Amino acid sequence: MSKLNVLWTNADPITSEKMVMMYTVNSIKHKWWDEITLIIWGAPAKLVAENEMIQEMVEYAIRLGIKVTACKACADQLGVSEKLVSMGIEVKYWGEGLTEILKNDEKLITI
Repeated sequence: MSKLNVLWTNADPITSEKMVMMYTVNSIKHKWWDEITLIIWGAPAKLVAENEMIQEMVEYAIRLGIKVTACKACADQLGVSEKLVSMGIEVKYWGEGLTEILKNDEKLITI
């Protein structure tokens, strides 16, 4: 089974639409990867909570089977945890999880 983790830290709407969402959605649709975890970390949490177009893209990705999760510390500090949870996004502390991904040499793209 092939698995990809995408660490999304860039809140630029164009990058979010034209790279993060385009690649993850097409990867699942075309079966380039069996499983994708999209990790929202930092400023993109606020972007997702406030930008309707990005919200629609994230909700579509979730419907396709992409696991979307967000850093709880960031989401709490930005005041968007409840909004993200209401969209079906898992909100949890990611420090240890990211460390495990790195130590295990798992596939990781950082944007």
